[in-house]
Amino acid sequence: MEKDTSARTSLGGKHKLTLIDTIAQSVGLMGPVFSIAFLVPLIVGITAASGSGAGNAASLAVLIAAVGVMGLGWIVAEYTRKIQAAGSLYDYVTDGLGGRVGTAAGWLYYAGMLALGAGILPMIGGTLHDIIQSEFNRAPLPYFVWNVLLVILVGTIIYLGVVLSTRVQLTLALISVTVVLVFSIFVIIKSGGLHHVATGFSVSSSPTHWKGVFFGVLYGVLLFTGFETSANLAEETDRPERNIPRAVLTSVLVIGGFYIIGSFAQIAGFHFNLSALGKNAGAPLFTLAGPKAMGGFAGIGIRRLVELVVILDMIAVLVGCAVSASRGIFALARDSRLPRQLTKISRYGTPVGASGLVLFVYAVVILLVAWTTAFAIPSLPEYVSMFSWMSTFGGFAIAVIYLFIAVGALRGLKSTGKSWQLYLASLVGGLVTIAAIYGAIYKVTSPTVWAPYAGIVILIVGLVAAGMMPTTPKGTADFSGLTDAEQGPLKI
Repeated sequence: MEKDTSARTSLGGKHKLTLIDTIAQSVGLMGPVFSIAFLVPLIVGITAASGSGAGNAASLAVLIAAVGVMGLGWIVAEYTRKIQAAGSLYDYVTDGLGGRVGTAAGWLYYAGMLALGAGILPMIGGTLHDIIQSEFNRAPLPYFVWNVLLVILVGTIIYLGVVLSTRVQLTLALISVTVVLVFSIFVIIKSGGLHHVATGFSVSSSPTHWKGVFFGVLYGVLLFTGFETSANLAEETDRPERNIPRAVLTSVLVIGGFYIIGSFAQIAGFHFNLSALGKNAGAPLFTLAGPKAMGGFAGIGIRRLVELVVILDMIAVLVGCAVSASRGIFALARDSRLPRQLTKISRYGTPVGASGLVLFVYAVVILLVAWTTAFAIPSLPEYVSMFSWMSTFGGFAIAVIYLFIAVGALRGLKSTGKSWQLYLASLVGGLVTIAAIYGAIYKVTSPTVWAPYAGIVILIVGLVAAGMMPTTPKGTADFSGLTDAEQGPLKI
């Protein structure tokens, strides 16, 4: 049974999320294990389009990026005490910069979330297929079938309820982070990295010193993409004004520490030899987890375990993207920024109309991967090319919204009375997001470079469309008179 009301609807019903659930959403969407497995070469500069990076000072670049993201985290935390809504990031921009910019920002942000999920889905299917084939010399299912199964899995989870999705994310994240964290510490000890900690945090360790470190920061910010998504669950969370700020800041602090250890472990594991790291740029973590004869510190069994937890973490990212996008689309539709049909809710209190749109987009991308080469990058599988394009678009879109939030907070949070904290958070948050935006465009080649340009087009179209819409929302925290969505029998 589905429900579509003309009154303003609210998600979740009586069964509210806890602090742990909201932390799981932020951590799940950041995908810490997936990020540390594939993005370190980008921070180092080996696979960056610009050819520049932090080199052996990658951990320093990650630390600086974490400080900037903490500034953004402080702003999101303060906004959550003021506004609790399903489309929180969209509401924050609306509150600080006005309804027209807020509407355009909402379109861009949730288009970015859609793209991130749509890009990582075929990446999971392709990676699963390739790992099984390389490890066991057999391919039980083709890419396409894996992708279809993933769509069914995500559809089931987001329909039955966000409590289920956050518990799935929490379980996957705990397992994967624990395994990789323990292994990273093992590599640091076995490689003698403990005696060279200063090298990983010295500007002189970068081939181009501060210039290289700051290029590393550009990509380091990408590690934290999604830290704010627990704010999208504000309507479904118990005491959101307390639990959401804690979830946001805790996620950044804890996962920031994990990223610093993980990036240093990969640098130390290759004995601070950038050439050796470059030869394994596809996934350095997998090489380090392999046999000693192949340059690793473990064996076939450990490598397979690491590959498994990376896959699990990728699935957690996929679920997180689907949850965030569906909540945001629901919020936009509820405020008449998108068709009202997308406000339908299920008997479980989940946004079934918005979720249907998310799954439709995922299905279209699967077909594009299977039948076209429009996003092809030479020498890369089509699913990797699609992930590269979609993640660039999504990362650019989210970075733009981070910048809007950092600037708009100067007005929207002025009444908090925390002047110096606000100015400091806006400054450091704004600087790292400008860096991330620059990194998404600088020397990026076709067809990937068209991704940020597509984001700019969506933003402009959104601004124009917002000017022709009815009175725009004001981003207030007044949700009196909301109709609770029915809470189904699911109790976890």
